[in-house]
Amino acid sequence: MTPQRVTLITLGVDDMTRARAFYEALGWQRHPSSQDAVTFYQANGLVLGLFGRADLAADQARPDVPLGTGAMTLAQNFPSEAEVDAAFTLAEAAGATVLKRPEKVFWGGYSGYYADPDGHVWELAYNPFWPLNEDGSLILPDIEKDPE
Repeated sequence: MTPQRVTLITLGVDDMTRARAFYEALGWQRHPSSQDAVTFYQANGLVLGLFGRADLAADQARPDVPLGTGAMTLAQNFPSEAEVDAAFTLAEAAGATVLKRPEKVFWGGYSGYYADPDGHVWELAYNPFWPLNEDGSLILPDIEKDPE
């Protein structure tokens, strides 16, 4: 068993049609196994799912819990600041709420934040210390440990 993996991220949404329209305006392609109540998008090694917020709470056996947003951030890394800017512009045009426009940040990279129509927060970033593979996937580089 590999304990350090994520295979599916499911976002609770209030309006499936609106949520689909937003992600598809970003260029995400709906997987054919999607149904009226759930939508799947294949990403590099994992799946992003959209599921009605109330249905998600019921599926978790918490039907009376109002599921919230914003306590975690989903992130996409890009190989350049220009690509961060282009993706951010696309998200804004698709209806994202701007939280923080991309800018140089204290840790030496470049990033910005937006919220999708259901309030799920995305960070778009360029990290010069984390090179991306050709397919856009991220493998953290090896770091030499201090021998102390």
